[in-house]
Parts: sequence; structure tokens; C-alpha cells
Amino acid sequence: MLSQAGPVGLVQAGIFGIVILGRLLYISRPVLWINTVGPTTVGVWLAGDLWRWDALPLLLWVTLPFNLLIYGVNDVFDQETDAGNPRKGTLEGARIKPEEVRPIWAAVLLTNAPFLPYFFLSLPYGASAWMLLYAGLFVFYSAPPLRFKARPFLDSLSNAAYAFPLVFVPLALGEGVVWPAALGLMAWSAAKHTFDAVQDVDEDREAGIRTTAVRLGTRGAVFWSSSWWLVSTVCFALVSPVVALVNAAYAGGLVYALFREPTPERGHALYRFSIAFPYVAGTVAGVQLVAAISLGAYP
Repeated sequence: MLSQAGPVGLVQAGIFGIVILGRLLYISRPVLWINTVGPTTVGVWLAGDLWRWDALPLLLWVTLPFNLLIYGVNDVFDQETDAGNPRKGTLEGARIKPEEVRPIWAAVLLTNAPFLPYFFLSLPYGASAWMLLYAGLFVFYSAPPLRFKARPFLDSLSNAAYAFPLVFVPLALGEGVVWPAALGLMAWSAAKHTFDAVQDVDEDREAGIRTTAVRLGTRGAVFWSSSWWLVSTVCFALVSPVVALVNAAYAGGLVYALFREPTPERGHALYRFSIAFPYVAGTVAGVQLVAAISLGAYP
């Protein structure tokens, strides 16, 4: 028979596990999962199907495991700047403790490692190569020696990796890549990164981190983001004029608002609208793709 301490111990262990999982979910920024799950889902649709079971491992990977890789690694190497950043410790990002570093590394490895053998053994080499680059860019965005985060322009351009699912998902499914969509999302991601970084200019400058936003200043960042959002609009127009118009209107509203009041405080106030941007644009693109597939008009 179980001792009286047995059930109690199991309950305590269960509660502890739930607390740990909750903390890892928080660190992985669920509100930003749209940036990985969204492109992966669209990648499936661009391959011509509403659903394919062979895409399930990819979709599972880009939820908690991959977002923990992105943001867990980021939090580990940004502890100094995060300590003085009022956004951290809120829904906008975690503020970790030094004793959490090793558990975060362990969680990143344990959640991502099971997927790697499957991907490299079962997927075409082209898809695996893009996925490896996808993971590598996000790791070295934060991690030394490359640490793209602290390199002007490379910080922004490296965020083009958010669009890589539009490349590796079709390749993994044996289909062709819709390059205007992929290149458009790469340009869009580079623009959004710098736009969002404006709110952290003061903290980054104080910590000696030279981001594109720090290097160009707020007005310069507005022009940089505007240029890349313009490129994305042109690319999207080759796939869907409606998506291009929505993209241009939403991006135009964001940059105009920041141009009128070019301050980090204004950048922070606009951040919630920036977070909503992929939800809005993705919904418009998704509805069109689903309708086209359902009506037999695509691919």
C-alpha cells in the first residue's frame, strides 16, 4: 500500500511540474507564437492543402519548443539590459533570475532535441538546411560570438528568418516555394524588428547595445522600416493585391504615428498595435488562401 506521504508527494510533484511548465510557457511569449505558427500554417496552405498530417511535426516544433529557443536564449543573454527594462516581467517579456539559466538551457535542449533526428532523417536536405539556418539565426541573434542583436542592420536583417517557414514547409512537403510571399515576409520581418526596437532605444543605448534603432535614431528607424515594408508590399502584390493593400495601410499607419512623435515612449505605445499586425495581415491572407483551396482555385 502507498504510504500517506506517497499521494501527497505525487500531488506536490504535479504542482511543481505545472509551475515549471507555466514558467517556461511565460518565457516562450505565447502572444508571439503567431510569428512562428502563422508562417508555418501559411506554408502548408501555400503548398496547396488545408491540412497535411506530415506537417504536424513542423507545427508542433514551432510552438513551445522553438519559441523557447528564441526567447529563452534571448533572456539568458539579455539579463543585464532586461533588469532595467520596465517592459520585462510583464506580458511583453520575462525577466529571469540567474538561477534559471541552466534550467532554461535544459528545457531548450530537451524540447527541441527530439525533433532534430526526425527532421534530418525524413525531410529533404533542402528543407533541413533551411530549418537549421532558421534555428541558427535565432540562437545567434542573442548568443555570442555573433550576437546579431548588438550589430546594427544585421539585427534587423537576421529577423528575416521569421519568414523561413514559407520556404522549408513547402520543401518538406515536396512542393514548390512561392518566393514572392517568402521574400515579402522576410522584408516585413526586418521592418517590424526595427520598428519594435525603437521602444528599447534608451535601455539599449545605456547598456552599450547598438541596434539599428540606436544607430539610426527614431526618425531614421522610421525610414528604414518604411523602406522594408514598401518592399514587402510590392512582393505581396505579386501574390495578393488585397494582402498588399492591407499591409501598406497598416504599416503606413504605424510609421506615420511614430514619425509624428518620434520617441521611445510613442514606440512603446504603438507596440500593442505592432503585435496585432501579423494577426490582421495573416487573417486576410489566410482567409483568401483557404477560400481559394476550398473552391479548387489553388494551387
